[in-house]
Amino acid sequence: MKNLYELLVNKAGKQVALKLNSKPERDGSRETLVVPTDTEENLYYYAWVQGNIEKVTKATDGKVGYLHVPDMSSAGLNEFVKYFYPQIRKKALIIDVRGNGGGNVSPMLIERLRREAVMIDFARNTVPAPDPEEMIYGPMVCLADEFSASDGDLFTYRFKHYNLGKVVGKRTWGGVIGIRGTLPLLDGSFLNKPEFSRYDLEGKRWIIEGVGVEPDIVVDNDPAQEYAGIDQQLNKAIEVILEELKTKEKTIPPLPPYPVK
Repeated sequence: MKNLYELLVNKAGKQVALKLNSKPERDGSRETLVVPTDTEENLYYYAWVQGNIEKVTKATDGKVGYLHVPDMSSAGLNEFVKYFYPQIRKKALIIDVRGNGGGNVSPMLIERLRREAVMIDFARNTVPAPDPEEMIYGPMVCLADEFSASDGDLFTYRFKHYNLGKVVGKRTWGGVIGIRGTLPLLDGSFLNKPEFSRYDLEGKRWIIEGVGVEPDIVVDNDPAQEYAGIDQQLNKAIEVILEELKTKEKTIPPLPPYPVK
C-alpha cells in the first residue's frame, strides 16, 4: 500500500478530505480537500479526445491535427477554439463531428475552415506564416455519423458544399427543422412547433430533412471492434488524409531576396 487514503466527508457532503502519506501511517501525512464530480462523463470525453489526438499524431508522424466538436453551442465552439488554434501549423486536419448534438454555430466554424491563403506574412524575429494566419494550410477530412444531428447535419452539408474535403463515416441524422419559443402548457409540459427549414439554391427541393448528408466514404464502426478500442472510421480518415497529403501537402516557401531600395 503506497499511500494512506482516509476519507472524511464533511457535513455538507460536498467535500472529501484525503490524508496522504508515502507510507501507511498517520504520522507525517498531509491533508487535502477534494470536491467530487457529479458525473465522470466529461472525464471520459476528455480521455477519448486525447486518445484520438494521440492516434492521429502517431499514425501521421505529427503532420495531421485532430479535433472533435461535440455540439454547435457555446460548448462546442469552445472545444473548437481550444484545439483548432494550437494546430493551425499542422499539414492537415481531421475535424470530427460524430455525435454532434447540434446548435447554431456551424457557419462560424465553416467560415474559419474555408479560409484560403493569399500571401505569406513575415515579421522580424518570427517565421513565415500564411495570411490569413488562423487557417489550416493543407487538406482536411470530416468525420460524421448517424448521431451528427441538426446543426451537425448542417456542418457536414456545408463541408461538402464548399468542397473542403472528403466526409468519412455514416449518413447524418437528417433533422434540421428548427424550433424556437417553447410554449408552456398548464400541466407543466410544453409544446415545440416547427419554425424553419432549408431548401436548395435552385429552389427545387427541400434538403437534408429526413434524409441527412451522405458521406463520401461509408464506414460503419463494428461495435465489437469499437469496444476493443478500434475506431474504424477514424482509421479510415487517417488513411484518406495521408493519401491526400501525397498530392496536396503545402509548404510555406522561404523568404525571397530582400529588396534593395
